[in-house]
Amino acid sequence: MSMQERYEEHVRKRQALEKHPMAHAWVNQERRYMKPFQIYGNLYYVGDTWVSAHIVDTGEGLLLFDSGNYGATAMLIQAIWEMGFNPADVKWLVLSHGHVDHIGSANFFKEMFGTKLYLGAPDAEMFRSRPWLSLLQESPNYEDTLFVPDVEIQDGDVITFGNTTVQFYITPGHTEGCISCFFDVTDGVTPKRVGYFGGFGFNTLQKSFLLEIGDTSYDMRNQYLASLDKVRDEKVEIFMSNHPNNVDLLKKREYMMAHPGENPFIDDTAWGIYLDGKRKDLLKFMEDPKNS
Repeated sequence: MSMQERYEEHVRKRQALEKHPMAHAWVNQERRYMKPFQIYGNLYYVGDTWVSAHIVDTGEGLLLFDSGNYGATAMLIQAIWEMGFNPADVKWLVLSHGHVDHIGSANFFKEMFGTKLYLGAPDAEMFRSRPWLSLLQESPNYEDTLFVPDVEIQDGDVITFGNTTVQFYITPGHTEGCISCFFDVTDGVTPKRVGYFGGFGFNTLQKSFLLEIGDTSYDMRNQYLASLDKVRDEKVEIFMSNHPNNVDLLKKREYMMAHPGENPFIDDTAWGIYLDGKRKDLLKFMEDPKNS
């Protein structure tokens, strides 16, 4: 094949990608970039307008929660720099679950900076035995690969990163290895309790998806309900989002900018209200005849 023919093939593939139903996930991701900002104390937002990523400055290195979509590594690096941090100081990366849109920069951080990677043990097993459930095959870049976690998080683990101690729970539903976690952040005077639920989407609870993976009794839906109950009553003063729409992050950021000194992210009711809403939505989803 000549250089011209290879170029024309490349153009055809690009055009096909732009027409794909999931094109929004992969094409021109830079349009989703947003200026990073401080949520409270040593907690910072460095994600984009679609997928969340957060940094905790532990005093002994940076703790990063989630690493964005495949193909969006440059945006995450820019956000960390723009926030005033050095990406090389990210010592630990906790992945909320093993889906393609949250793990995209994991290999880069591990290989470039020696960052330790943490993933829920059931999703680590998923990578080994059924890697297609990561949805990596949806990426148009054949160079993308899954990572090998340094630490497989178990239910009930308590792990200390610098000055930050994190309580972990396995909360299956969106994936089998979704993690939820709780930890304190501080402005140097007043600590606030952060809560993080690793994945809220119902896309992996669809009938067709569950039948394909062999869950003929749709047990994963019941596991999701149990997970919501498991962490519902945890004390949470700052609800850290998996995706910005979980907490109306963009609107809250606009409010902070328009009202200096006020912080809508500090809300000890938001966690319970949202989890209760998800439980109601899931029960309605399960009762719908087209999903049974």
